[in-house]
Amino acid sequence: MRHTTIGRRLAALEAALGVSLVVRHPQGVEVTPLGRRLLPLGEDLERAIEAMTALARSGTRRVRLALPTGFSPFFAERMAAFRKTCPDISLELTSGSRRVDLRHGEADLAVRIGTVADETLVARRLCVSGWSLYASRAYLDRHPMPIDPHQLSGHEIIGFHDSLAGVPGARWIEAYGKGATIVLRVAEMTEMLAAALGGAGLAVMPCMLAEPEPRMVRLTPDILGSHPVSLVYRREIGDEAPVRAVIRFVIAVVGDRAALIGGEPRRLAECGSRTTPVDLAK
Repeated sequence: MRHTTIGRRLAALEAALGVSLVVRHPQGVEVTPLGRRLLPLGEDLERAIEAMTALARSGTRRVRLALPTGFSPFFAERMAAFRKTCPDISLELTSGSRRVDLRHGEADLAVRIGTVADETLVARRLCVSGWSLYASRAYLDRHPMPIDPHQLSGHEIIGFHDSLAGVPGARWIEAYGKGATIVLRVAEMTEMLAAALGGAGLAVMPCMLAEPEPRMVRLTPDILGSHPVSLVYRREIGDEAPVRAVIRFVIAVVGDRAALIGGEPRRLAECGSRTTPVDLAK
């Protein structure tokens, strides 16, 4: 949400209550003592609204599942079987890199990559997402093997937008990309795969995206970094029968693809010694 929107809504709340909740400074805002006293009541209201929403939708059988980029094909190929097994459940899939807000109803369940810090949500660990170093055959025509993942100086590399600075690939480039040329920066892994296929540069990317692509060559058998993959949902909807059915579906689909997601190598080029992963799991 834009800060200007928050400002307008805060001003409207102050006008409705007839009090000041924040003191505005050029550097930002400071909550007043009265604002701090009212905050727990506002949080109680939010929880009550979430409970009302959950109760209202308990009579419906629509379940919305948010997936990270790259996961939707795994589910799409199994949707017909799910519909046959659970014909009364309308399962809606959305996909993208933006993290949906489950607490405010943007989705019912979400598959998330990385640590889940929100203690108000239930997080069920599904598997681990592995990352490794890849190049297209077009790139290898210009830069023959072997390529040492620890010595990327002199190579062209596909980098990451600031919004992805914490992902394993970005951290690996930060550690071992000194002397390399960043030819472009991407905010979506699908964009990285497309650029790598065109021969733009080396890519440290999720194995689940690169391994199925025959034009991509994995340059080391090792996992250079990893993130946990979890299924996340609000606690109050976990007992609903449609939600439980979708939870079982997600566990089955991801379980069947856990080896690919984790980075089990399928096609390896001639490579040198094994690498030592940087601690990127946190």
